[in-house]
Amino acid sequence: MTHHNAKIAAIVLILAGVLGLAFGSFSFTKETHEAKIGPVELSVKDKQTINIPVWAGVGAIVIGGALLVFWQQEELDPSAVAN
Repeated sequence: MTHHNAKIAAIVLILAGVLGLAFGSFSFTKETHEAKIGPVELSVKDKQTINIPVWAGVGAIVIGGALLVFWQQEELDPSAVAN
């Protein structure tokens, strides 16, 4: 993984963790059944909610921060670059 990709992944993890802590859950609507009887159409829409655990949000922030620190230290330490 290159430095640029690692930084992007770290930032995405941190943002996902912050959003997970801020909102705690997200909802979406899913069509589960559809019936068509002549000119009449019937459909069932099911609303589902996904809860995001606090530990997942905190974990994403910690892992993202660790990635940023690790890659930053590797950029600063020229001996860490392999030949």
